[in-house]
Amino acid sequence: MKSKLFDYIDRDNFIYNLSGLTKLVAFICLTFSVMFSYDIRYIIFVLVLSFCFFRISEISFRQVRTMMIYVGVFLLLNFCLTYLFSPQYGTEIYGTTHELFRFNSRYTVTLEQILYQLTKILKYASGIPLGIIFLLTTNPSEFAASLNRIGVSYKAAYALALTLRYFPDMIRDYQDISLAQQSRGLDLSKKEKLGTRVKNMMNIFVPLIFTTLDRIELISNAMDLRGFGKHKKRTWYAGKPLGRNDYLAMLFSVAVLAGSICVSFFVNGSRFYNPFV
Repeated sequence: MKSKLFDYIDRDNFIYNLSGLTKLVAFICLTFSVMFSYDIRYIIFVLVLSFCFFRISEISFRQVRTMMIYVGVFLLLNFCLTYLFSPQYGTEIYGTTHELFRFNSRYTVTLEQILYQLTKILKYASGIPLGIIFLLTTNPSEFAASLNRIGVSYKAAYALALTLRYFPDMIRDYQDISLAQQSRGLDLSKKEKLGTRVKNMMNIFVPLIFTTLDRIELISNAMDLRGFGKHKKRTWYAGKPLGRNDYLAMLFSVAVLAGSICVSFFVNGSRFYNPFV
């Protein structure tokens, strides 16, 4: 049975019924609001919002389980490497030192460093559900039509739609090739040495690259035979006008972004929230 990872599955709920353009605007605004601010209170607020939207969208955890594992590993590595290379950066930012314990003269654990690194991790974590929601709830054809409506060239819009459609196919191709290679005796388990596993992975990526090139050529030929790009405009079967919920959702996301900017400049006086002063 083929995986449904990153497949668009049409559902009838508030998130799915929004326009692709609306979800793009909301994704950009909400992501930028947490990337701009280092106020952990505001970041937690957006993080809670993103998980609420994730719940409303009814996305199955099975669809994103593998990605969540990789994201968790990335966040853990980021946390450790940040402390390894900049163990005192938090004290430089906040201008105070509240030491908890010390390893040596260079590596000391302070409340300032913990706050800085926790804020940084939450910034990344809050953007992950938003990206997943955008990918899994957006109809590629409707998204392309929405972009074309606001002035984006239909060729560029169609290219983005093809990218969204091809991403799950590429993942399925990877899984199929991986299973085929393993059935031939290719070992990718932890029993093999790291160097051997990397070498075995190349036996998957090389066929995947050629499969991708073949599919690109097939799609290009199909588009040429259908006369794609012959005219300056085109009609969209999946296009739909923006509704009241679309305008409300965009207004809400812009308000969240404006709130982030206001908190940074007018409440905190900087992008950082400093509870130590």
